[in-house]
Amino acid sequence: MREKISILGVNIDKLTLKDAVDRVKSFLNSNKINTIYTPNTEVVMETRKNPDLKNIVNSGDLVIPDGIGLVYASKIKKRPLPERVTGFDLSMKILEIANDKSCSLFLVGGKPGIADRAVENIKKQYPNINIVGSHHGYFKGTHIGYKEHEEEIQVLNKINESKPDIIFVGFGAPKQEKWIHENKDRLNCKVIIGNGGTIDVLAGAVKRAPEIYQRLGLEWFYRLMKDPKRIKRQMVLPLFVLIVLFSKDEVVK
Repeated sequence: MREKISILGVNIDKLTLKDAVDRVKSFLNSNKINTIYTPNTEVVMETRKNPDLKNIVNSGDLVIPDGIGLVYASKIKKRPLPERVTGFDLSMKILEIANDKSCSLFLVGGKPGIADRAVENIKKQYPNINIVGSHHGYFKGTHIGYKEHEEEIQVLNKINESKPDIIFVGFGAPKQEKWIHENKDRLNCKVIIGNGGTIDVLAGAVKRAPEIYQRLGLEWFYRLMKDPKRIKRQMVLPLFVLIVLFSKDEVVK
């Protein structure tokens, strides 16, 4: 039985990173596709004006609290999540599992060439993973309003022909969630995770925040310092805190 809490109507699994890893292991032993979504505070706020996105995230087989704001919100309302579980950290654990079990992996996302670079770096660190293919995210597909476009069909066919156990989808939210939801029933795999910029980091194109920022839950601040143009996006964070503080029932079991 999944234990979840609802934050602004988004159902988040109440678990640790270890619990999430155990869940992924069970997914890999299943006979169906299992979707993993990784909402942070910005995504949860986006669902307030995008009910379709909320329904998509809530349909996930595993929904982890990627943003430290979600953990703080749960504590404010005295229904604490045990810890922040980031999409990146879970993705790294998935790579470890795949390496141990010799699973197959397909990467889709990033600018042309990025996924290919990520593949090469994964091969060096995880030699037992069977990387069966990759494709950039700059094709016409459901994620950018081109449902059933021939380019998307070609990507789907390429993925299915490679028969991956695991698919990493890195389009960024909400594109990746929409793409996964619309195409999951057409894909032959066991685990599919929307993990944002993970492919960029694996490719060496983007660096994660230093560990001290990660431990303090201040990755958002580090990214803001590196790219001040993100200020418009980050303005949702104080608004989120105010909504949680002054609402009686926005965080519920």
